Amino acid sequence: MASPPPASPRLWQAFLFDMDGTLITSTAAAERVWSRWAERHGLDVAAFIPTIHGVRAADTIRKQDLPDIDLDAEVAWVERGEIEDLDGVVPIAGAVDFVKRLPPDRWAVVTSATVPLAEARLKAAGVTPPALMITAEQVARGKPDPMGYRLAAERLGVDIADCLVFEDAEAGIRAGEAAGAGVVVVTAAWTHPLQTDHPKLADYGDAALEIGANGMRLAL
Repeated sequence: MASPPPASPRLWQAFLFDMDGTLITSTAAAERVWSRWAERHGLDVAAFIPTIHGVRAADTIRKQDLPDIDLDAEVAWVERGEIEDLDGVVPIAGAVDFVKRLPPDRWAVVTSATVPLAEARLKAAGVTPPALMITAEQVARGKPDPMGYRLAAERLGVDIADCLVFEDAEAGIRAGEAAGAGVVVVTAAWTHPLQTDHPKLADYGDAALEIGANGMRLAL
């Protein structure tokens, strides 16, 4: 008896992308800046650096519970350093062509970066920003809170359950899960591997994309 044909990948109405480590590689640049910040404040750099990925700068700094600091000034210091240090900021393999194929009203970036930093990094990597970007300034609570992903789905006019989130960091994965979206984990820029039960995508060259009138399918 012949085996049944494999199940077709499900249909999605929108793709929601984290930026750093998911569309672009910026890990080395970010870690250079944050290492200098940690050294200024006497922190254990090796222990601190794995905690910076996928979350807003303000949330990262706040969690250090440092006495007598000006939070806004510290965030501005980090942001300025990250905007100035774009060495090695490049697209994840295949990402530029992948997002160019997507309908403009069916994808968004949901990032813990601010608008100036997101725009600087996307430009450096040669990725054209989408019509919709949800950035650090637009949410009261950053990842792992699901607010950003839910806001993106709302503004695209789709149900979050019909959205596929592309993430690389634990905080973002948890945000996608909590939002109620599907999640695929991009591993191309990993420097601190993590365990996940979600499908993994090494780079966008490994993804087969099908776009139709009723939605999008992604086969990994």
